[in-house]
Amino acid sequence: MATSVRALRGATTLDSDDASHMSDRVQFLLTELLDRNGVDHDHIVSIIFTATDDIHSGFPAAAARAMGLGDVPLLCARELDIEGAMPLCIRILMHVESDRQRSEMRHVYLEHARALRDDLPE
Repeated sequence: MATSVRALRGATTLDSDDASHMSDRVQFLLTELLDRNGVDHDHIVSIIFTATDDIHSGFPAAAARAMGLGDVPLLCARELDIEGAMPLCIRILMHVESDRQRSEMRHVYLEHARALRDDLPE
């Protein structure tokens, strides 16, 4: 089977806007995305992070760099500020090289962000 670029989605929430707490949650989410999909560091193409407007303590990409992903193109952006949206939420869109089919990719939603995609298996 040919290798293709696939996209993985994930999200987590914070209990508070604290840099250390954010780093722990982002690193755990990234680790889960990689482990559940059997993705090695060298197969990561890029990662886009979004954070809601109530997160000011740090950049999610800094957490990725701290866990050894500094050579991967990383981008942080603001999530749309929609009334009623989930607060203290960080979302990830990770592009990876994989020989898996799109339907085999395992997206990861943790903490309160599980409610965003309750249709996905754990």
